Amino acid sequence: MKDEILKLLKENNEFVSGQDISDSLNVSRTAIWKYINQLREEGYLIDSVTRKGYKLIYTPDILTYGEIAEYLETDYIGRKIIHFDSIDSTNIKAKQLAAEGAKEGTVVIAEEQTMGRGRLGRGWVSPKGKGIWMSIILRPNIDPIDASKVTQIGAAAVWSALSKVGVDAYIKWPNDIVLNGKKVCGILTEMSAELNRINYLVIGIGVNVNINSQEIPKEINNIATSIKAEVGHDVDRKFITAEILNNFERFYNELIKYGSIKTSIEICRKASILLGREIKIITNKGERRAKAIDITEQGELLIEENGKIEKLISGEISVRGIYGYV
Repeated sequence: MKDEILKLLKENNEFVSGQDISDSLNVSRTAIWKYINQLREEGYLIDSVTRKGYKLIYTPDILTYGEIAEYLETDYIGRKIIHFDSIDSTNIKAKQLAAEGAKEGTVVIAEEQTMGRGRLGRGWVSPKGKGIWMSIILRPNIDPIDASKVTQIGAAAVWSALSKVGVDAYIKWPNDIVLNGKKVCGILTEMSAELNRINYLVIGIGVNVNINSQEIPKEINNIATSIKAEVGHDVDRKFITAEILNNFERFYNELIKYGSIKTSIEICRKASILLGREIKIITNKGERRAKAIDITEQGELLIEENGKIEKLISGEISVRGIYGYV
């Protein structure tokens, strides 16, 4: 109801009477007042004048459903958004909600994460209002061994969204988006499954959007960046968020309906920063060098080492360039 009231206010440049809102949405004047106050607490500036009603004066830069909906083209991904001003981790919350029965396509978004993390338990800096920190709950009817394919879908979705706003990024298999040689986005897919059945997947996506270069911690500023730091100006978080969700649903439906991630793999190949290059493969057993040859239709990285061809499955593996991050 709050989002419907917000939509009415956005559609009118003048005051909207409480009675008109009440008649339109079939809700009491007291309820309207309560929702208006909730919107004000979220940062909306709403003027109210006796006998005139309410007028929206200012809209904050926040990633609520009410702000993203106008850009959404999805049927179910992102049609329920649970928004937090601050949270420890969107993935932690999404896994909790998924275990409690949250529907597929539910998205948890936070303006700030205090305990954000990436693959292999690495920390992820998530300052308030400066990025996209979100997790998508999925319930695919696929074999658990195919769960890693969703990471490729996520990478393709993010790359496509950035491309649409003119950001020339690359994909570093399996889960990073790279801009000017530095990481701008990370993707973390987590799963609850039985032997041959997935209970749920949670795919966490963190994009450094409008972080100033000086706000990036010194210990990682040689490998991490933000869109703003590279293009020199703020970009629209709302539009990028919606585009990621739009792309994700389209690519994910291909997997669910046809068992294929062909479109995602084509994007991951085209935008790859690794293919054709010498790389360093890091596992818990040590490091080795190989050449990245291709990405298979199943999302595996095809490498050549000492004349032998091998497939790598994303998991407890890190891939780096020979002389640095890429």
